[in-house]
Amino acid sequence: MPLINTQYDSIMREYARRQTRSRQELEERLVRIHQEIPELLPLEEAITACQAGKVRAAVSQDSGKLKELDAQLRDLQNKRAVLLSEHRLGPADLEPVYTCPDCRDTGYIGEKKCHCFLQAEIDLLYHQSRLKDVLEQENFQTFSYQWYEGEDREIMRRNVAEARMFIERFDDSFENLLLLGAVGTGKTFLSNCIAKELIDSCHSVVYLTAFQLFELLSQAAFGKEKTTSAGQSAYPYIFDCDLLIIDDLGTELPNTFTVSQFFLCINERILRKKSTLISSNLDMEALRNIYSERTLSRIISCYKIRQLPGNDIRIRKKLNANL
Repeated sequence: MPLINTQYDSIMREYARRQTRSRQELEERLVRIHQEIPELLPLEEAITACQAGKVRAAVSQDSGKLKELDAQLRDLQNKRAVLLSEHRLGPADLEPVYTCPDCRDTGYIGEKKCHCFLQAEIDLLYHQSRLKDVLEQENFQTFSYQWYEGEDREIMRRNVAEARMFIERFDDSFENLLLLGAVGTGKTFLSNCIAKELIDSCHSVVYLTAFQLFELLSQAAFGKEKTTSAGQSAYPYIFDCDLLIIDDLGTELPNTFTVSQFFLCINERILRKKSTLISSNLDMEALRNIYSERTLSRIISCYKIRQLPGNDIRIRKKLNANL
């Protein structure tokens, strides 16, 4: 998944800061070392001059001179190693200290992203998803079927299996999900399970309640000056993130603006082939009545619609905890 420009620039700025810091630390360390070992600086200058001479000899194809300089360079390097050892130092003390030695804080090994860059992507995506703390508690590893009984449990097993398939096919096929069900049946939990798996594989996920979504769209449409920092960070990704999660659709106060903006949002993401996951306590008839026949038709044609079974799990957990 390619990062959008602002995400990529944010990560590369951090690498630039690391490189600047390591250079400054090295310069300060070398000043101290040269003050402690005055003989070291002329020795290093001789090593540098010898290395430059080897380059010239290689270019001129002077094999005799190159052999002579090789021997001279080894002798100088041995003298430096002995000098450093006498002061309990080593060659590494003359080099920068990198946060990631593998890529030397460039983010790349050759043309391939370093493992530290991939981790930086995941950390950034977690931060921008607004879900980091929640996903530590709500994921496939903590998901339990104990709150579903009989046929409801089998239905939920199928829903979870389809959620996993949605994740596996995410990069190969364009799909959208609409999760319907009563309050507390696990729609948000299942959405979070999907979000964690995708973020961990370096996909950008933005989670917004329906109220938050329409608030952000309202700020953009009417130019409100007082925007929250969360809103400022989330808005650019509404149309571009790999997965947009719209939670609790129908809990916002519906009006002409929200109806038109909801259609705009889902239609634009469909056109861009960007997946959307919507959860709602409403049934299909209520969705039609609130968001129009045109919107419902778009959802029916482009979304997989799944009904989550059961009653309010949160109440059952609370009652169970009090026993």
